[in-house]
Amino acid sequence: MVCPACKTETGSDSQFCPHCGANMTTGAAASTAAQQGGLSETAAGVVAYITIIPALLFLVMNPYNRSSFIRFHAWQSIFFGIAVAIIHFVLGAIPILGWILLFPVALVLLILWIFVMIKASKGERYKIPFIGNFAEQAAK
Repeated sequence: MVCPACKTETGSDSQFCPHCGANMTTGAAASTAAQQGGLSETAAGVVAYITIIPALLFLVMNPYNRSSFIRFHAWQSIFFGIAVAIIHFVLGAIPILGWILLFPVALVLLILWIFVMIKASKGERYKIPFIGNFAEQAAK
């Protein structure tokens, strides 16, 4: 049997062409799902916070770099990671008092990190104080 859409010999009596997916009786193209492959905007926003690597990838990969929502969360993740590294370096360099403050500050930063991931999963653009404005400017 020959497919009316792609003119390929199928060799079977199936209802749809195994090569192009068209209906063998009408020749109509197979319907494709509206959803594109890849992550949704909210999922990409959450993944951007996991480490700095996905955030950097989302800034250069299509279609993620076209979404201002994903760019915002990627930049905020990068700036947040830099701020966390600086805070930990400074507190670690201060003897005794810095070492005492290191654990509670790290706990607060962990809670903030989880909070922004939850906000991103809901499709919200929560701006971290001081960092969020820089991320918003960079995402434009």
